[in-house]
Amino acid sequence: MLDEKIIENAKNNVRSYLREGLLKKTVPNESIIKLLLDNSKESLRVADEIYQKNLSGLWVIVCSYYSMYYYANAVLLKFGYKVNGKIVHKVTSDALIVYIRPKLKESFIEDYELTKFEALNIAGIKADSLIESFEFERRKRGLIQYKTIDIEKQSKAKTSLQRAKEFAKEMEKILVE
Repeated sequence: MLDEKIIENAKNNVRSYLREGLLKKTVPNESIIKLLLDNSKESLRVADEIYQKNLSGLWVIVCSYYSMYYYANAVLLKFGYKVNGKIVHKVTSDALIVYIRPKLKESFIEDYELTKFEALNIAGIKADSLIESFEFERRKRGLIQYKTIDIEKQSKAKTSLQRAKEFAKEMEKILVE
């Protein structure tokens, strides 16, 4: 679960990114959103195929992460934010926390409307978990891509693929709202 320190740090970072132009308010562009979604779905399909054929744990993880990354940027763009310049992966991660996490919570609350009191707690945990999975995969992708031996990569690949599929499912819900 995301703790308050991480959330507050993301808010501070996003203010800084906006000042520096690393994150910009923009008008949503449907053709770019479609391109990002196509890239995301292709990345997820490739990750799944590589996993099923047991070809490369590294590329399951990398493709799974990029599926999440493209979905995240499509959703951010839908809500009027474009990531630019350097450190785009970190900017995306922090912007998800600040702008998309509340929308995920709302979406999960709608899913659990019959038990509203419990849903608030569950929705917050689930939203935090989904956002955290993006950050875990961002870090793992860098570590795996550059510092891990092959035998360890395959064992982590399945988790990456599952996280990417769950992330994609929840981002789709937000995109159709």
